[in-house]
Amino acid sequence: MDINQEKSRFSDRMISFPNIRWTVLIGLILIPINCYWIIQMEVVRYSGHPTTISLLFNSVFCLFLLCLLNQLVLKVLPGFSFTQSDLLSVYVMLCLSSTIAGHGFMQMLIPIITHPFWFATPENDWQALFWRYLQPWTVVDDMNVLKGYYEGESTFYTLEHVKEWMVPILSWSAFVFALVSVMVCINVILRRQWTETERLAYPAIQLPLEMVTQQKNFIRNKMMWIGFSLAGGLDIINGLGYFYPQIPIVPVKRHDLGHFFVEKPWSAIGWFPISFYPFAIGLSFFMPSDISFSCWFFYLFFKGQHILGSMLGLRSLPRFPYSDEQSWGGYMGVLVVALWMGRRYFWSVLKEIIYGEGSHKRILGHHENSEEPMRYRVALLWSIGFLLFIICFCHQGGMGVWVAVGFFLIYFALSTSISRIRAELGSPVHDIHWIGADEVLTRVIGLKVLGPRNLTFFSFLRFFNRAQYSHTMPQQLEGFKLAERAHINNRRLLWMMVIANFIAPLATFWAYLHIMYQNGATQNWPGAEAFDRLAKWLAYSGPLDVKAIVFMGTGLVFAIFLFLMRLKFLWWPFHPAGYAVSGSWSMNNIWFCILISWVVKGLLLRQGGLKVYQKAIPFFLGLILGEFTVGSLWTIIGIVRNVSTYGFWF
Repeated sequence: MDINQEKSRFSDRMISFPNIRWTVLIGLILIPINCYWIIQMEVVRYSGHPTTISLLFNSVFCLFLLCLLNQLVLKVLPGFSFTQSDLLSVYVMLCLSSTIAGHGFMQMLIPIITHPFWFATPENDWQALFWRYLQPWTVVDDMNVLKGYYEGESTFYTLEHVKEWMVPILSWSAFVFALVSVMVCINVILRRQWTETERLAYPAIQLPLEMVTQQKNFIRNKMMWIGFSLAGGLDIINGLGYFYPQIPIVPVKRHDLGHFFVEKPWSAIGWFPISFYPFAIGLSFFMPSDISFSCWFFYLFFKGQHILGSMLGLRSLPRFPYSDEQSWGGYMGVLVVALWMGRRYFWSVLKEIIYGEGSHKRILGHHENSEEPMRYRVALLWSIGFLLFIICFCHQGGMGVWVAVGFFLIYFALSTSISRIRAELGSPVHDIHWIGADEVLTRVIGLKVLGPRNLTFFSFLRFFNRAQYSHTMPQQLEGFKLAERAHINNRRLLWMMVIANFIAPLATFWAYLHIMYQNGATQNWPGAEAFDRLAKWLAYSGPLDVKAIVFMGTGLVFAIFLFLMRLKFLWWPFHPAGYAVSGSWSMNNIWFCILISWVVKGLLLRQGGLKVYQKAIPFFLGLILGEFTVGSLWTIIGIVRNVSTYGFWF
């Protein structure tokens, strides 16, 4: 590198430091507000549920407001405007804080750590059954402190309350920070292969990327505003109809067709909804056509299994057709395929970690890993350190060391697979309910082998294993992709992620406890699910579940088979990622939207070609943004006025 280049790099650093400080300050202000907003939506009002969608509408709404504000500042005070790097860094921080505070993560933790004491009764005999396995630093057991939490009309800000909550808050916040930090380290290693070598599509980032990198053109685009007006107008009408029954509501939400199928074997189809969510149609438009086809096809494929099971008399088997187990196997199949496809890259990374820089250049290229968020060796060491902390944390909580190792190997394997599917597929949902690491181990190893101590601590870890909604790890990977597309320094973004990962757990605890001590805890089902399940486990220490193992293996083999068929036959239309995500509960809500989008996209490409397709892109971006904007405004109106309002999502 010559002297001029070195001066340029030094100058860039000097310029970026003030911007970093401002970005951090904005993030520190917005993260607690964002966490409070999410708790109000998803817990207090149980409406909206932004964290059950891949693209978080609360974060997109905040980014849209910042972009509009930035256009105003550019005209009045151009020296104080935000750069692309500033906007996207704040957006990524909001996304990470949202997933941590969300419906499938910490939002479930706080009810779990209070539930076994407040709801213990002589009838359920929880005190004798599992209290002795609970560690005081993981729970809140003071009934006087819990009284204000559950009954409300109190305040969190008393010495007694803060003192009792402080140890669990710090303990679980440290655990969450370590958990999501391991994800960052894994993403550092995966990033180049999936982002730059395979060039996966990352469909979910198209809207925030266009909003920031094409600000003027995006805001002035007429097609975008047509889509915005259509989706936003529907939500305005439906929102007003929520308050005034005389205004007819446009039926875009899900409608069950299952009641039309009353005779056997068709009655086995069960819940069979269709919906017309504009944002889901818009998001699905950016999915690769073969994958969107696979999503709705395999959704019907799973429904067909129910019908076939009824015809063959297999419905007597519990949980048939074991859709969750098949989906889990499908996710593992996708991971196996992804690791096999990148085997040369991962081997070169391993050599770089062992032997140092230079050994990997032949495969990774001339740019070395100095452009990565951190060096691969450092990423590996940090991930090992955080994993050791996590395993020690769980061991002190009652889990065996090898059980904890197996538990988190399964969890991070699933997390990695979800990240791969999001990068390639961009599905609006990927919840994979009730088949986390806890359920996999109990079915594969058996309850008796695991024992009561492991099973008790499994109940606390249920908060991030019950469902994999808008997972933190794919949000991190998409953040790195945004950095690559918008030419943001990866190391700068890494520090923004670290700050968000540190602040978000503390902000979530604050927002949740602040609200609950005022209103009373209303969301008790996470704790009820966790400890009712534990009571059943301890009452019946059954053997391993052979049928579940068979279906998990079937899903794994079938996903690999689909991949091999794609390699052999170019015309093969079925993608293993579509099979993996289509067995989930949330796919019921949007499969018809994906079908609509697939048909429209196919017609546009067939009749008008690539030029017409590209002209239609702003319209579908507008569908997403319009619904997200008006939907967000309805939730804000509800919070400010303390009333129930229309929620555009289920």
